[in-house]
Amino acid sequence: MRAPAAIRNEWLKQEGALFLWAPVCLGVGVGLYFAAVREPALWLLWAMGLIALPMVIGGRWLGVYFGPVVVGIGLGLGGYVLAAAEALRHAEPVLTSRYYGPVEGRVILQDRAASGALRLTLDQVRLDRRRAPSRVRVALYDDTSPPPKNGDTVILTAHLSPPAGPAEPGGFDFRRHAWYQRLGAVGYSRTPVLLRDPAPETLTLMRLRQTFVNRIRAALPGQSGDIAAALLAGDRSGVPPDTVRALRDSNLAHLLAISGLHMGLLAGLVYAVTRRTLSLVPRIALYHPTKKIAAAVALTCAAAYLGLSGASVATQRAFVMAAVGLCAVMADRRVFSLRSVATAALVLLVLQPHALTGPGFQMSFAATTGLIAGFDLLSPHLTRIKRRWLQAIVVSVLSSAMAGAATAPFAAAHFNRLSDYGLIANLLATPLMGTVVMPAGIAGAVLMPFGLEKPALVVMGYGIDWIIGVAETVSAWPSAVTPVHTPNTAAFLLLTGGALFLSIWQGIGRLAGIIAIGAACLLWSQTPRPQGLVSDDGKLVAVLSDTGRVPSHPKGAGFVASVWLENDGDPASQSEAAARAGWRDAQSGQVWHAGAWTIQHIKGKREARAFDGCSGKTWVISDQDLDKTLGSGDCRITTPRDLRKSGALAFHIGGDQLAITSAREHTGQRLWNTRARDTDQ
Repeated sequence: MRAPAAIRNEWLKQEGALFLWAPVCLGVGVGLYFAAVREPALWLLWAMGLIALPMVIGGRWLGVYFGPVVVGIGLGLGGYVLAAAEALRHAEPVLTSRYYGPVEGRVILQDRAASGALRLTLDQVRLDRRRAPSRVRVALYDDTSPPPKNGDTVILTAHLSPPAGPAEPGGFDFRRHAWYQRLGAVGYSRTPVLLRDPAPETLTLMRLRQTFVNRIRAALPGQSGDIAAALLAGDRSGVPPDTVRALRDSNLAHLLAISGLHMGLLAGLVYAVTRRTLSLVPRIALYHPTKKIAAAVALTCAAAYLGLSGASVATQRAFVMAAVGLCAVMADRRVFSLRSVATAALVLLVLQPHALTGPGFQMSFAATTGLIAGFDLLSPHLTRIKRRWLQAIVVSVLSSAMAGAATAPFAAAHFNRLSDYGLIANLLATPLMGTVVMPAGIAGAVLMPFGLEKPALVVMGYGIDWIIGVAETVSAWPSAVTPVHTPNTAAFLLLTGGALFLSIWQGIGRLAGIIAIGAACLLWSQTPRPQGLVSDDGKLVAVLSDTGRVPSHPKGAGFVASVWLENDGDPASQSEAAARAGWRDAQSGQVWHAGAWTIQHIKGKREARAFDGCSGKTWVISDQDLDKTLGSGDCRITTPRDLRKSGALAFHIGGDQLAITSAREHTGQRLWNTRARDTDQ
């Protein structure tokens, strides 16, 4: 009888915190949708939706034990249906073959590719003799023409192709990512960009944003102005790749994106200034709810900031989190609580279920949850510090340490790196963001209609220069970055579940979360990497040796090679990795021996013409079409036609056994890889 009584007591402790599990249950349903290998039938989605609604509404009357379980299952079913509905809502035409020719479209976004090239995202797209996708993204490699403005309609000649699938089985699926951005094609252009129609003179939000960016850069030229434009207007097209790399290596990249930090600083500053101003007028201070008025003003300014910054997915997420906090103020509820975090997560998962799979969502809520849960535990001890200046220092250090510890596992899982000096960099840079950079930027935006923005933006520039100096200094320190290999799905889910249990569960039982996190870290460290990898176009093969991953060629398919090496936790470049011993030159291609098998990679037409057949336990991989009748016995021949069906491949050789896994086996038959439409006429 003792065990059931103890279990009941432990369960009853959770009664006040059950709401915190609502977004978790909803997220489980969303995750199950993305983990499926086939799309659910429409009748099944309708059935699940009709079942979920009464379970969520009526479960609360089924008692303290059974009711929460029913509500949780209903939320899970609802999350699955919401995710499926969102995927269907984003259905747009997608190219299924390469295209070269004229492209016409309106510029809606400008940013930078990893190579530093300017990228244009176009809508209202027109292609030659094809029904065009809704949006395309083109990287520009011609510097002879001036960059267009947002809202301009341009014409260029470009190479376009469908969004690529994962670089390896189980890897990041850019095709799915592009589906939710409505990107139907990506590519590049080496020709000048011609202006067909300039942006209309009417006062549209897009034109207002472009004017805002131009005024910022005019008042603050150079790199500081480019970063100020990124912070205030979300325009990152001018930020140099080296600066982005330094910010990433020093764990300061979050300062560049318009995130919860920036939205929170803006809303908090406007709230404080408005409330202090209202309190100076006795008639208002005595007879009107100044706190609620200030919250409403701050919410209005946050909404304006959302529109002016381009309303990216990350900024929308930040606005929702800020809006929940401000609405809590207007409703006389506690702002900084796990219930507010749970409410924000619920709203975001309902509006954008796919955000669950992205690092932005995971890291934002990990940081916020870690800070609130951590300070709930430490606040009694902090009150013992009597000196305010010392308390401020301790709080600043603890905030950076807790936020860094909460987000580090997710950063390592998604970006394969740990910033060893991230705490130092954040302590030196983050306080300046809240005390100098953002207040000066907001002041500049307020003064801009009067032409008085320059002094405030110059002050903002000084703060930006300090932050960039910190990033460049810290990132240049020895061992500033520790590479980490990608965890398997089980380790990642166990780590996430343990962190949630540790933060939400009430009572001594939360210590089980620490055990789960420890087990996840152990499982992560033991995660094996594929012995061999094949790109989805056959242009690169890489095998794992005692000295690390060895690509078959030092050049070509550079992006894929960098992804493979990053996922291995290997800091080497493609050329450095290719110099490792292993591959041997042959008359037709490169050859690798592993166990009883020989891997032969044929690249280019010359090597393909020299191929005269194979026999025995040989696997021939080529980026050219080969005559498969030339293979005899156990010889396998894989050509681009095969890879277009399977996607990238991973393989493992054990003795005389060759086990192959394809990317399509992981991605399955989903909307983003089966409902593409090649619209040739």
